[in-house]
Amino acid sequence: MKKKIYNNVGILGGTFDPPHKGHLHISKIALKKFKLKKILWIITEKNPLKKKPFLSINKRLKLSKLITKDCDKIFIKRQSNVVKNKNTFNLLKKIKSKNQKIKLFFLIGADNLVNFHKWNKWDKITIFAKIVVFNRPGFFKKAKNSVAAKKLSKNDWIYVNVKGINISSTLIRKFW
Repeated sequence: MKKKIYNNVGILGGTFDPPHKGHLHISKIALKKFKLKKILWIITEKNPLKKKPFLSINKRLKLSKLITKDCDKIFIKRQSNVVKNKNTFNLLKKIKSKNQKIKLFFLIGADNLVNFHKWNKWDKITIFAKIVVFNRPGFFKKAKNSVAAKKLSKNDWIYVNVKGINISSTLIRKFW
């Protein structure tokens, strides 16, 4: 009897304001490490925990497509085109409902784990996806001691301690 092979898909969501090599770097690592078939970059209009985006949604979509043009396994999607209710829980639920056998990996930076408990239905996200947390310079201890790290099951998330690129959208915006 042949073992069934399910598709492994990564989800990297955010405002990407602007997208940068750090996003691309963790995407390429995730593709290899978790044998992902593809990664969806889900671009949100606005992060409810942050200020209004610096760049328009159309500019961020265009820049995301440009930075990923040489990677045929990364696909750019506007969140509102995937799901109407703009939160991660509903996004993952919608993707999973289209293919119950798909295995989802929700990719975030360690900085996001720090405030993960403030996300809508944060503790239910693992129903649909394994959370993959990528190291960010200066966030290791904060992430490991976060509310989410302490309350989520150890089987529901993994910390990937890779050499990152010390760059952030916030830092890039300071030079624009």
